[in-house]
Amino acid sequence: MDWTLAEFVYLFDLIGVAVFALTGALAAGRHRMDHFGVLVLAAVTAIGGGTIRDVILGAPVFWLTDSNYLIAIVCTVILTLILARSPPNLPRWILPVADACGLALFTVIGADKALSMGMSGESAVIMGVITGVGGGLVRDLLCQRVPMILQKEIYASASIVGGVSFTLLMHLQWPSTVALCIAMLSALSLRLAAIKWQLSLPAFDLTSKLK
Repeated sequence: MDWTLAEFVYLFDLIGVAVFALTGALAAGRHRMDHFGVLVLAAVTAIGGGTIRDVILGAPVFWLTDSNYLIAIVCTVILTLILARSPPNLPRWILPVADACGLALFTVIGADKALSMGMSGESAVIMGVITGVGGGLVRDLLCQRVPMILQKEIYASASIVGGVSFTLLMHLQWPSTVALCIAMLSALSLRLAAIKWQLSLPAFDLTSKLK
């Protein structure tokens, strides 16, 4: 069977939702939430960013018109609850790398949706970043933590790079397939480099000045 680019993007979009749902479920486990809390936190992490984007754009919320996203979240939560009793011995780098891939893909999907609705390039970048990091932001707030994107770790910055790359290439009328691949690669490369070499932005620290 021949797959189109849209079908590949859709497939990896579902995989990205599952990965983000997993990070939300694991965060719920670290905070000793009940099973309903695990489901809520997984869903918020997985589809929160896209939901915020669609509400801002005035578009139909994507998971209300396609139940496959909810199915992916529920299946991920069930598997997480089952495997948590005897977790598989997986390399520690798998989840951060998968999360980075999801961030890159969600960013491009968000930016592309904004452009397809006639939004400006600046708005497209913002919608891409919201799609990529919005779910994690809400997850951290529900867990009463300072959101990761507001700290010095390079995460939202990678999303911004991906969104700007995609929007700029589309403005220059590059083929959408090429623009998508380059934008995803740029965001993914920056995020993976930050993970591998522990790169971070300088912190704005006034604690010593205010004593």
